[in-house]
Order: sequence, then structure tokens, then C-alpha cells
Amino acid sequence: MNKFWNFARNDSGESELFLYSSIGEETWYGDEVTPKMFRNELSKISGDITVWINSPGGDVFAASQIYTMLKNHAGKITVKIDGIAASAASVVAMAGDETLIAPTGMLMLHNPSTVAFGNKADMEQAIVFLDEVKESIINAYETKSGLSRAKIAKMMDEETWLNARKAKSLGLVDGILFSSGEKEETPAEPDTENHIEMSWSPIRTGQSFMKKVSASAVRQGVPVEQLRKRLDLLKY
Repeated sequence: MNKFWNFARNDSGESELFLYSSIGEETWYGDEVTPKMFRNELSKISGDITVWINSPGGDVFAASQIYTMLKNHAGKITVKIDGIAASAASVVAMAGDETLIAPTGMLMLHNPSTVAFGNKADMEQAIVFLDEVKESIINAYETKSGLSRAKIAKMMDEETWLNARKAKSLGLVDGILFSSGEKEETPAEPDTENHIEMSWSPIRTGQSFMKKVSASAVRQGVPVEQLRKRLDLLKY
């Protein structure tokens, strides 16, 4: 199994969680070991946690469970978006008791997507499924920001990209890192296997990004009945 998270302690002994890759792209749903492992690691931490996010998104159901586990944690959850929190990763970012973003950071909201197969009735049910998933995602954004559901839905329809100031003005983040004038602590380097090295190439980056920035529940076609079961997992 390829873990997409990493718990660590910084030099001050404070607990940190790094989400520096796609969320649950290879394993989570249908793999009871993965959410149990995350839950067990989280349960060993008492007190506050800083969650660092630089992720293009991934599995919306994995994001939902992580969101719920973090919201249920006894200590304060401080989310720091030091790169990008797109798609499903933006849902996790909403779990912060305090959510901060780097001046150069980005937040992206869009509609969920999936790949299903079956007859006409199955496709119609898949549309209903996606509508329900969208409503569940809106719950997280609404709880954090206080924005109207209609406004959030429109932002998702339009695949909205937000810079730090815009995200703050909309209430989707609580503040911008370094804005107080105090030097922010640099996060400890996570395990190399969980770290994304970025090199800029417009074509390559665009192609790679569009493959990843999906709040899709799946990466391949699945029967609509399985989509219904997955929908039952979304609880906010």
C-alpha cells in the first residue's frame, strides 16, 4: 500500500500531518486496512495537530473520512495550505479549527465526477448520485465559511480557483500565513516517498494536473450500485 499521508513531530515536539500527494488515489474505499491505519495513527496523538496540505485532490470518500476524523479529534486542528488544496483536498482543509494559507497558495472547488457503466437507468442514477455527493461536499464548505449553498454550488459549477486573499475574503480560510509579520515555522521534511517534487512545464503540468484534480470517487468504471454504497459513507 502506498500511503498518501505522513504523521511526524517537528523540532518543538509538536504533532504534524502532511498531505503532500493525491488523496486515496490507489487505496481507501474497499480497503478496510487503510482508513483503520489512518485512524490508529491519529488516535496515538493527543493534543493539537498542524495539518500541512499540498495536494491536487483525489478520492472524495477518503477526504470525507479524514475530514470527519480530524473534526472529531480532541485537540485543535490547524490546517496550513502551503501549496495547493484542490478538489477533495479542499474538503480536508475545511476541517481546520483554524485554516491558514500561504500567500502563494491556491484553493480550488469543483463538482464531483465519476465513471460508471450500465444502462440508461443506471446512468440516470449516477447523476442522482453525483448530485448527492455535491450536496455533501457543500456541507463542509458551508460549515466553514457561512456562505450560502447557492453561492458555493455556483462556484463548484464554474470550477473556481481562489488565491489566498480571495479564499480569506470568502471565509474558506481564516488567515494568510506570514501576514502577522512573524516568521512562520518551516515544516519538517516528510518522507521522500510522500513528497511531490514540482517542476514547471505548462503542457506536462496541465496534463498531469487534469488527471489528478478530480473529486471523483473512483478512477475506473464501477456499477451504479457500488456508487450508492459509497454515497452512504459520506457523513458530515
